[in-house]
Amino acid sequence: MTTEPPTVELPKHPLYALTTSELSDQRRQLELAIGSCDGMDPVPSARKDLQGRLDDVIAEQDDRTRQAAHA
Repeated sequence: MTTEPPTVELPKHPLYALTTSELSDQRRQLELAIGSCDGMDPVPSARKDLQGRLDDVIAEQDDRTRQAAHA
């Protein structure tokens, strides 16, 4: 088992500029990376960073869903 925290590349554009598909891919990558942190020792700061990024992606998806519902 590796002891290196997982990394997920930052998207090339801000979240608001990503397509729905790109946003979904980013979410999936972050969720997988966070899941792979389980049982690893050097992870708290890396996991916190990944979780913060995931929270931002989820917020963007929720905002788009709200906007679509009111359109």
